Parts: sequence; C-alpha cells; structure tokens
Amino acid sequence: MPKKTLKRLFPNPKTIQQQPSLQFLGPLLHEPNLWHLNRRSVSRAFLVGVFFAFMPMPFQMVAAALIGVFAHSNLPISIGLVWISNPITIPPIFYFTYKVGTILLDTPTRAFEIELSLEWALTELGAIWQPLILGSLLCGAIFSLASYVGIRLFWRFHVISNWNKRKLKRHSNS
Repeated sequence: MPKKTLKRLFPNPKTIQQQPSLQFLGPLLHEPNLWHLNRRSVSRAFLVGVFFAFMPMPFQMVAAALIGVFAHSNLPISIGLVWISNPITIPPIFYFTYKVGTILLDTPTRAFEIELSLEWALTELGAIWQPLILGSLLCGAIFSLASYVGIRLFWRFHVISNWNKRKLKRHSNS
C-alpha cells in the first residue's frame, strides 16, 4: 500500500497522545518514529507485532503497544499486526506452535476433544502449557525476525527500483 493511503488509515497521532488513558506514557508517545512510515520504524513494527501475534496471552495488543513504544516502532502497525492471530486463525496457529513445542521437548502430542467450559480449558492448558509456550516463543521469534528482514529487504528493493526509474527517466529526457 502506498504511504499516503496508510497515513489516511492510521489514527491521528495528536488524538492518541491526548487520550487520558494513555497519559501514563507521558512523553514516550511523542517519539516521531511511533507515527512515521520509514524503513526502521516499519521493520521494527513487524518485529514486535508478529512476535506478539504468536504469543498465547491476553491483551496482546497492549503488550505490542508497550514494547513498540520502547522499540521506537510504528505503533499502528505494531498493534495491527497482532491481529494475525484472530478468532479464526488462533486455533491453527496455536496448534502449530504446540506441535513445534512437543517436537522440541520430545513429548507426545496429546489427543483431546474440545469442550467449551472453563474447567476443560484450565485442565488442558495445565497439561499443554510448556510445549505451547516454547513453540510460541520459537515461532514468534523466527517469524518476527523473518518479517523484519523481509521488510528491510523489500524496502531497499523498492527504493533502488525507484532510483533506477528516475535515472532512466532523466536519461530519456536528455
């Protein structure tokens, strides 16, 4: 997406900075890279957002926002990328990370039937938390680093491509 389109979709930084619920962050929200679309802030946003998308925890967006502020990443992108894990994608993502964790820990995969009750969830979570957390941390780290490097390379390719186009245009006009 072009920069102008993304800027229109993003919230106004002044509005966010004036939110009473965010005043505890003080001057941290006034960091320019939290709102600018540049190579560093966007690649850091992918690093933070994708990592927290793989974390099986409540309030992923809050964690991504807090780490994003301290990492000087683009805040809207950091928060938006957490939605990679949404109600539709959570089951396959966390099953995959659980399987990765069982392979790393060399434990058998548990077969279970899903019941929608708190008792079932707590019992199952108590039995699978170690491989789930380990797999989530590893997958989060790998996919976030891959997206960080991918964005940096894509951005570089895009800049070089634009330079070459301008260079050809200048030579054709002379």
